[in-house]
Amino acid sequence: MKPNQKLADALESLKEIQDKNVTAIYTDNFKTIKHRQLLLKYGFIREVSKGWYIASNPSETEGETTSWYSAYWDFVAAFLDHKYGNEWCLSPDHSLLIHVQNTSIPQQLLVRSPKGNNNPTPFPHTTTLFNLKTDIPADTLTIVNNGIRLYDLPSSLVYCSPRIYLTHALDVRTALSMIRDASEVLPVLLENGHSTLAGRLAGAFRNIGRERISDQIIETFKQADYDIREVDPFETNTEINIPSRERSPYAIRIRLLWQEMRKTVIQLFPPAPGISPDVKSYLRKVDDLYLTDAYHSLSIERYKVTPGLIARVSSGEWNAKSNEEDRKQRDAMAARGYYQAFNQVKESIEKILLGANPGVQTERDHGRWFRELFDPSVAAGLLQPVDLAGYRNHQVYIGNSKHVPVNVDAMRDAMPVLFELLSEETEASVRAVLGHFVFVYIHPYMDGNGRMGRFLMNVMLASGGYPWTVIPVEQRTTYMQALEKASVEQDITAFTAFLAELVRETMGGKEVAKLPEK
Repeated sequence: MKPNQKLADALESLKEIQDKNVTAIYTDNFKTIKHRQLLLKYGFIREVSKGWYIASNPSETEGETTSWYSAYWDFVAAFLDHKYGNEWCLSPDHSLLIHVQNTSIPQQLLVRSPKGNNNPTPFPHTTTLFNLKTDIPADTLTIVNNGIRLYDLPSSLVYCSPRIYLTHALDVRTALSMIRDASEVLPVLLENGHSTLAGRLAGAFRNIGRERISDQIIETFKQADYDIREVDPFETNTEINIPSRERSPYAIRIRLLWQEMRKTVIQLFPPAPGISPDVKSYLRKVDDLYLTDAYHSLSIERYKVTPGLIARVSSGEWNAKSNEEDRKQRDAMAARGYYQAFNQVKESIEKILLGANPGVQTERDHGRWFRELFDPSVAAGLLQPVDLAGYRNHQVYIGNSKHVPVNVDAMRDAMPVLFELLSEETEASVRAVLGHFVFVYIHPYMDGNGRMGRFLMNVMLASGGYPWTVIPVEQRTTYMQALEKASVEQDITAFTAFLAELVRETMGGKEVAKLPEK
């Protein structure tokens, strides 16, 4: 048999495994040892732990994390089920994080099992799984979420460590906000007389303004003749304004992120200049930046574009119907789509400068930006018309990021909240920074999220009279690292400081992003 046929057979074997929705591939899943060896040799699978593999992309470079991070949670569930059966559960702290949809990839995942060995299991990219040998909670206190065995939400809050209130304060506040009544946590607290834990939880509820729940916990324990002392486990007080009707953890999380982060943005960002009455002059300046903006924004997304290609597109010389090369060229499609979307974004800016509410107008228009962005690819047959339908219908992952964008159902809860926050926000700087961040945090589209996020940022900058600001491709690493820190650690400082400096330089007339030499 020829070598290429042997590899083809091995790939067919891998396809059969994947067709069964198997993410964690055990040695026994392969038809033959030779198949496994060939797939490993050519980079179609990679070993995660002895005898365990995941599918991978052969084109991934050394150190690339995308295959591992995108497979992480499915792999963990299958790996632990194989190792421990149903006798395992995440720790209360990690259970709580999953309940509030913080599915960022942890450096170390703590798992409880009576079959554990109190040793870490090394995984790729310095991630580990620590197998803690201890009892697991009763079935009445646990749930299974996408294959992951967890403490249920009330039990997670009762048994989580004091440390999580300091390291993941926003996540704990999100979890507390999801509790509607003290009766959800009291049975767990009372069953074993957890007066110390009850005092801490009562203090936590009072910290977020849920006085009624806090009082109910205290009064119930006193009624049962327990000595209870209320203790606030948080370092700071935060006024939380969450509508009582809100039940989606994603929506609650985004509202809390916005409330917490806006203080940093206001502190670090230059004051808004205010909208000039000369709208035409502002739009001319936006036009003047098109070539530079398109080059840098497309290059950030790894498209190989040139100033010449962009100029040809904007002048009308590009023609997918009559020019075979244009029709084949993915980069040309991206450039043409960017030009069409850019013009739609300008129309949105004009309406906002003339008095429209920025959040309301953007919610109304952003679908049109997206359709224009990918219309040329559909016209050329590279994409199907259904790809212009709008928000994604599948899970999406971000290359080399520990942040896992929200699932499809949650995304549809989260996007209206984003536009509600934008429409209510009084500070243009907050609309620009957090609008961009939250948009890419949600990642509502299968593709184009970065470009759409930068369009949204500039629309919101315009709503305060700030100039259109280009993010230089030369600073791509700093930009992406700042977004990652905001997404995974909920720290917006670096991202705000990065954008604030670019805006200051642009306001000062400095050319922060240039076209390359021809």
